[in-house]
Amino acid sequence: MDIEQADPAELAALREAFAVDGGGDAALGWEAVRAFEAEHAVVLPEPYRTFVAEMSDGSLHGPPLHGLVRLAEAARNQRPALPFPLTRAWLWEEDEGAYDDPEAVIGQVAHHGSLVLGTDGCGMDWHLVVTGPCRGRLWLVTGEGALPYGAAYGSTTAGSGFAGWVRHWSRGDEWFDTE
Repeated sequence: MDIEQADPAELAALREAFAVDGGGDAALGWEAVRAFEAEHAVVLPEPYRTFVAEMSDGSLHGPPLHGLVRLAEAARNQRPALPFPLTRAWLWEEDEGAYDDPEAVIGQVAHHGSLVLGTDGCGMDWHLVVTGPCRGRLWLVTGEGALPYGAAYGSTTAGSGFAGWVRHWSRGDEWFDTE
């Protein structure tokens, strides 16, 4: 998974998945993406960065179930410049973890270092991590815990990033039938 440089094959697959032809009418453009990055003190991971700049700023059709939100909405109530605190799944409903103040860490998981790309409903939100060791990975954050999408942390497969997440959705696969 290369989060610093867009892979042309991944970009082509994203265009196909969203039926975007010629860059998409709803794309933000590079100037707007760079302004967002400067305002929030982050550089968006690829291929999401190129997706919102050249293809589409959100989608009513998903992923996730209730649609892919626009970049500005994805950052609402978030502090993306602060590091995302997790590197592995944590079901806080069952385990407080090795934290002195688990509630504070739960708040950080929900609001630090990520953009909320959308929801599957019932408090199941999909986050794209934009800072920290898991930068570029998708995480499902719920009221019960948080877990990375796709391959286990540390893997170099593309399945755990934005393009793999979209590919999985576009095939109609269930979320927990990971690659």
